[in-house]
Parts: sequence; C-alpha cells; structure tokens
Amino acid sequence: MAHKVTTHWKGNMLFESDNPSGKTVLIDTSPENGGNNEGLSPKAMMLSSLAGCSGLDVVSILKKMKVTVDDFKMEVSGELTENHPKYYHTVTIDYHFYGANLDEKKIKRAVDLSVEVYCGVMEMFRRFAKVETNTYFHNS
Repeated sequence: MAHKVTTHWKGNMLFESDNPSGKTVLIDTSPENGGNNEGLSPKAMMLSSLAGCSGLDVVSILKKMKVTVDDFKMEVSGELTENHPKYYHTVTIDYHFYGANLDEKKIKRAVDLSVEVYCGVMEMFRRFAKVETNTYFHNS
C-alpha cells in the first residue's frame, strides 16, 4: 500500500498539505525562522502523528476490551540533536487516563500492544530515536 500527499506553497513560509482522505493541514514556522505560526511545524507534526497513531490503536483496543475511560490524553516530547540536520534522538510519550475504577491492567495492555505491535509511526520513530513511554492513571 502506498500513500500520496500533495503539499502546496501558499506564500511566505506557509504550506498546505493534503491527506489521502482529502483533509488538509497547514505547515508553517515561527517568526524567528521567517514564518507566521499559521500552521503546525514539521517536527512538531511528527510528534502529533506519533500520538495520533498510538492513540487510535489504544482507543480501538480498549473498545474491543470493553474498557471505558472518562478521558485520555498523550503528552509527547522530543529532544533534538544539536547539529544539523536536527532530528529527535529521544522521544517520551506520557499516556494519561482519567476515570473512576480504571482497569489499569487492561489499559496498560492496550498501551503495550500499540507500542510494541501495532503503531507503525512508533516503529518508524524507533529507527532513529530512543522511544520512552509512561502510563499514568488518574482515578476519580
């Protein structure tokens, strides 16, 4: 299977990129780099892609396990190399689950399945970065 996106320059440092589904996203950079912060930065978008990929897995797995949570978020941080071309050498993903009587064992299993088996973006990141994960439970 192949994916194709088209990225179109919109002027200055702003680009619009499509998705195979037809949805679009704006890509820009900060004013100190000549942009206007009108879109996501390319590197930050990579972190968002990682969270989105794993999050979709986790929600799907939890649904199949019939596990409910009130809320779920992921915080992803990346450490860049010092020299050009700068890339993430270490990435940390913190999974946060909120709810009453959280089934921690099943939730942890869902996260582990995403991290170790299903998330292709996670596997791509592992090719160039050390990926660390943490799971936090916030029982109400």
